[in-house]
Amino acid sequence: MTTFVLIHGAYQGGWIWQRVAARLRAAGHAVYAPTLDGCAERRGSLRPGITTETHGDEIAQLLHFEDLRDVVLVGTSSGGMVMAAAAERAPERVARVVFADALALFDGEKIRDFVKQPAAINTDLGLGPSVEDATNRLFAGLDETTKQWAAARMTLHPHAVFHQPVKLQRFWDMPWKASVLYCSGAPNPGEAHIRRAHERLGGRWHVIPTGHYPMLSTPDELTAFILAE
Repeated sequence: MTTFVLIHGAYQGGWIWQRVAARLRAAGHAVYAPTLDGCAERRGSLRPGITTETHGDEIAQLLHFEDLRDVVLVGTSSGGMVMAAAAERAPERVARVVFADALALFDGEKIRDFVKQPAAINTDLGLGPSVEDATNRLFAGLDETTKQWAAARMTLHPHAVFHQPVKLQRFWDMPWKASVLYCSGAPNPGEAHIRRAHERLGGRWHVIPTGHYPMLSTPDELTAFILAE
């Protein structure tokens, strides 16, 4: 049995991993899919001061308090940076890191350096898509039932996560066992961005011809990739 911690991306919550989590549990594994501070069902806590680093510390604290060891961390989209921040804080508890079409910023870079599409909704605390934008753009390639289900669950994401440079002084120089997935139908973060992460980390490289939400569009193939070492 392996323990997996699945880390969601922007505008999402742990809900987005339901299909993959169910498949991993059916195969006998332990799975955690937490919702990060200020997101989804925790959106009531959205406030200034939530950053990639505070999110990363949340996951590191989860590993500590649940006493999780030999964990496979899986991050998608902006969750890739949360995963890196968590792994840097608790490397002794991490067996492998999996970038699933995830942002992989180097120290001092910020999401807005790479993802420039403006959000439909911007407030002092967060940003995100409207239901219409989520339905017609973000989830355009999904089947209608999944599209409507996911769009109804999108929420704002903490503002600083997009606009503040990440602080990763050690992660990229540490010896990780890594798997890196590129979704060729996704315009962001893009192949060049994801390939440079693979070049830095090494490990397994895989391409799925789908959009940016493989946990919704191709859960079987994504689960197989996560399980493969």
